[in-house]
Amino acid sequence: MTERTVHLDPDPHDWRCRKIQVRAFRWYATVALDRDGYVTAAASRGLAPELPTAYTDAVDRLRGASIDRIWYDGYQQGFSWGNGPSGVTLYVQFPHVEAAVAALRVAELDHDYSGLHLLADRLALPVEDWLAPGERELIRGVDFNSPPHAFLRFLRGKAKVRGLQLNGRATAGSVWVRPTLSPVQKQIREMYPERYPGWVDRWTGYVDADDGPIRPWVGGRDQDLSYGATPVQFRSVKTPTNDECPCGMRLRDSEDDGKAHATHHTAWMLGPRAPKNLDWWSDLAVVTTQSPIAWRRLAYEVARMPQKENHYDFASWSHLREPEETSDNVRAYLLKTNGCVIGYLNAHDTDQHRRWDLIDGSKYGEGDDSLRPRIGLIWVADAYRRQGVGATLVQALADDFGCQVADVSWSSPISGAGRRLARRISPEGVWVS
Repeated sequence: MTERTVHLDPDPHDWRCRKIQVRAFRWYATVALDRDGYVTAAASRGLAPELPTAYTDAVDRLRGASIDRIWYDGYQQGFSWGNGPSGVTLYVQFPHVEAAVAALRVAELDHDYSGLHLLADRLALPVEDWLAPGERELIRGVDFNSPPHAFLRFLRGKAKVRGLQLNGRATAGSVWVRPTLSPVQKQIREMYPERYPGWVDRWTGYVDADDGPIRPWVGGRDQDLSYGATPVQFRSVKTPTNDECPCGMRLRDSEDDGKAHATHHTAWMLGPRAPKNLDWWSDLAVVTTQSPIAWRRLAYEVARMPQKENHYDFASWSHLREPEETSDNVRAYLLKTNGCVIGYLNAHDTDQHRRWDLIDGSKYGEGDDSLRPRIGLIWVADAYRRQGVGATLVQALADDFGCQVADVSWSSPISGAGRRLARRISPEGVWVS
């Protein structure tokens, strides 16, 4: 599917023209209505550019049904969109792109939202039937069409939103489910009915029919080890309020069950994995702005570690376009061990420096205009800190430039960890710039 733009107003060259842009991705296509110029022109005339409530409700309903379909097919990532009047974005499967374009066009020009509702009805999945109480086997090709493991993952997500325990198992051609409602979730929903409008308890007290399907025995633990068990008791206690992880991510980010945090934390602790398609002839690689793109992308990936850890606005490496020559010889030193990049040093050359004795509160000394290598940032994977990795990187920078470690310049201000490293390798003081 090629990208295309559908103009809704007579003059497609007018900046106020509304247009629908279709763009294809691997799992889905985006159908985006661009109203930015139209809204700006309407606001300048004193008109209210807000979308009607009926319009946004229809769009939200179709978007929710369509995203469910994409997840149902096996897609595991999230989606994001804006809610302002400047645009509408839909995520749809490829067979429904034309219907989505037509429905969005009629809704925008004729204020007829029936097409959006009809498409939402067509895409709606019988989630409530799948999560009805009782033991049952859902057959692929009869009850659902996606791969069983993907379908079970989708059902688990829907069950979690509803506070249900799924007790599911995927087989080669089916999925067995037995949704149940825990006493805790039942109590929460009964205590806060305003949070769960229309919720009805269909699971408590449900008893399977005697002639119902029996899940095949596959060995392992008995399936009824919790039958007749006493519910767990809970108590209110004071817990730590800090939800910031040392790696830079939040401990409470659970949109993907913590998978993104676990991946990033592993890379922060052990170092990002070195791509197998890069030949490392030695442990230390010097990446410049003229290096192959695979190396420059790796430098950027490693630079993202200290950016997220220290909450910097920008990564210290940004050279991801065509190879270019920089006047100050920008470069990155990547140290690899055990298949991971455990050390990173960003540097360039400059000729404006001052001497500093590394004493907190003391002033900088006289200036110096000698050309020196300047350290922009040093990062070491958490598991390898305080083992001399930083000193190894600084020594490599000095050797590469042809100077002593004490002649290397440090970017100011120097962090606490940087000062400790500088005192260890250059106790008489350092150059700063």
